[in-house]
Amino acid sequence: MDEKELQNLLKNRIHHTLLPLFDKYNRDFSDLESLLKWKPLVLLIGNYSSGKSTLINELTGEEIQRTGQAPTDDSFTIITHDGPEQAGTEIPGSSLVNDDNLPFTGLKDQCEQLISHLHLKKVATPLLGDMAIIDSPGMLDSVTEKDRGYDYMAVISRLAKLADLVVLMFDPLKAGTIKETYTAIRDTLPASAGEDRLVFVMSRIDECDSTSDLVRSYGALCWNLSQMTGRKDIPQIFLTCAPDSPRPGLDITPWSQERDQLKNKILTAPKFRVFHILQDIDRQVNELQLTCEAMVNFSKQVRTKILDIGKVTLVTAILAFFFSGLLSKLLFGFPEQSLLEALLQGEVGLAHLSFPLAGVTLVVMGCWIWLTRITFPRLLKQRLAAPKSLVTLETDYRRHLWNKVEPHVVALLRSAGLGQVFAAHSRNLQKIKKFLQQDLKEFYEKIR
Repeated sequence: MDEKELQNLLKNRIHHTLLPLFDKYNRDFSDLESLLKWKPLVLLIGNYSSGKSTLINELTGEEIQRTGQAPTDDSFTIITHDGPEQAGTEIPGSSLVNDDNLPFTGLKDQCEQLISHLHLKKVATPLLGDMAIIDSPGMLDSVTEKDRGYDYMAVISRLAKLADLVVLMFDPLKAGTIKETYTAIRDTLPASAGEDRLVFVMSRIDECDSTSDLVRSYGALCWNLSQMTGRKDIPQIFLTCAPDSPRPGLDITPWSQERDQLKNKILTAPKFRVFHILQDIDRQVNELQLTCEAMVNFSKQVRTKILDIGKVTLVTAILAFFFSGLLSKLLFGFPEQSLLEALLQGEVGLAHLSFPLAGVTLVVMGCWIWLTRITFPRLLKQRLAAPKSLVTLETDYRRHLWNKVEPHVVALLRSAGLGQVFAAHSRNLQKIKKFLQQDLKEFYEKIR
């Protein structure tokens, strides 16, 4: 079974099994659904002089993107191949964000300014037949330059979630010092893409006058990355330059193979498409499981309270049925004969049941009011104050997931009524566990 067949099988299984559960717990399924559409994606980001367009032109063998030291393109450009007859075709952003067959509908909520800076190019490069590359506007540093008219980081976050590979490119002169680069690496990308999808590249090393200059630039980039990621261990950084651009002052022979390794890594990204989809499904379904577990445990606690009040209601109702008439007679002088007296004399009639039934009704109403106005709100308030008590967080992974789902669980609890308590949360939880333990495991085994 090839990747496309496996992806279609996975899509059908998810829609049949998971989509109803995501809907039931108001979980956003759009990101996962978008991943199952169209082609594998590679996202290139970096400052405007980092060599993104040069790399794309080299990969495709065509002058598709303009290159230069100054900003040459302020658009998100999606580049792919759909057959020789489609070469040269361009699709504007307004069409891309309204096509349900493409994964870009999530960008529709951005302003018109973004849509006018988004388009798709179809090129005559069969190499991109099974994938697409997204070239992005260069990251900026100045506050005044940052005003693009749309939320640049929100767009990067959205595209990074869709991408099977995110290539971050730096040049020796601005080795990780751009403010938007810091924001992307520190905040945006960790929440949008796994570490295995991130590739770091310092391009244009030919612009270094000597090996010493290169070492200083590389060291500066490593230092900046450690500050941005908060980690001491630095990931691999590809050192590359365009093959026709080396200067006499620097011997790039030791790094000549890294350009080919980088290109190979980009072009083999489609092979990891299904694995990345499974990773995202795994994470989102585990988040859904935590949400469902919280609702299961909250429902159990409410049902325990209902059971306790039910027991009190039953005992009190029995006492009210037999003694309400006698109590009323002692306090107010009526009825003339209580149900208990009538039972002792063996002369019970319908008239004797009015006070007992009224007493039972008052007891039931009182207990219901106690449950709905005091007990349930009090329990809900306690759980809203400490929602973490509803789940068991025995691993760092579950604690990390809980930090993401806790606001959603709180929102569900706030909207929960007594009717939610009797929903089929336990059965839903079993379906989720079955998918994680059986279905997902089966798909992982298929891609080994």
